[in-house]
Amino acid sequence: AVLGSIGVLAQVPNFHRLLKKHDIDFEMFTAGEYKRTVTMFGENTDRDRQKFLEDIEETHELFKEFVTANRPALDIARVATGEVWYGKKALEVGLVDELQTSDALVQQRLLDWDVFEVKFVHKKNWQEKLGLAAEGALEKAFLKIWQRGQGHNTY
Repeated sequence: AVLGSIGVLAQVPNFHRLLKKHDIDFEMFTAGEYKRTVTMFGENTDRDRQKFLEDIEETHELFKEFVTANRPALDIARVATGEVWYGKKALEVGLVDELQTSDALVQQRLLDWDVFEVKFVHKKNWQEKLGLAAEGALEKAFLKIWQRGQGHNTY
């Protein structure tokens, strides 16, 4: 198990110089001073970057508040560094209450909860349906031929 990573990450490539080199203009229209701080295509200023960092820090604080509300005994300063912990170490720092496989958890939950398996089923188009129908018909025909060859009577 890999747990933790209580942090916030934002990576934004910037193509401004590439666009400028090829005489490609980029225009962005916003309402509100900070509607868009850092952009992939425009020129980013130090002020834009600073505001973006402030927003990331605020998001990190909200994340830490959420974790603390759900795990009050956790030393949030210790674990909210963006690091990850594996298995036993995650248990030691209080990120988990126990270690077990997901299969074991599902088996345990089957005793007390209604557990459902949800599957995505691709809806077949008419060509696929026709192909399956033809495949089924051929399979039945070959089965009958084979059974007759084996001396089985089929009706």
